[in-house]
Amino acid sequence: MRYLIAFIITVSTLFGASQEDKIFTCTKIFQDRKSELLVELERIDEEKQALQALKTATEELLKKKKAALDVQQEEVDKKLADIKKTEANIKRMLEENKQALAELKKVKMSKLAQTYSKMKASAAANILSDMQEDEAVAILRELKPKTVGQILAKMDPKKASKLTTLLAK
Repeated sequence: MRYLIAFIITVSTLFGASQEDKIFTCTKIFQDRKSELLVELERIDEEKQALQALKTATEELLKKKKAALDVQQEEVDKKLADIKKTEANIKRMLEENKQALAELKKVKMSKLAQTYSKMKASAAANILSDMQEDEAVAILRELKPKTVGQILAKMDPKKASKLTTLLAK
């Protein structure tokens, strides 16, 4: 039995020493890996900080670009409003000019009509016969119907017929 106890003690000591060696080995491996892991964590933290700085810089740049774009958009909108205002003024002036021109033509035709109404019918007929038809019709429209009748009676019948047709339109 002594041998058995001695054997058990020897075996347990061997296994205990072996277990201690394993723990010591594991601890040594963990210590070696711990320094590697700390270096790796430090590198990851540096990369994270660099990415955060890049993100912040990018956001600032985007804000500046957006602000510049907003300023440019405001300038374009202002110029567009100015152009539309100028366009409206030009259209208004054009309309006023058209009205003034129409009134001027009306006054001119009225004076021409007065001139023709004071002429003898035969003289007016000769002059109107030599004019372009649209101008002759414009003058005849300004005259009183009695005067138009007297002038047309003194004209060549074909020319008088043509002018009468144009007057009817």
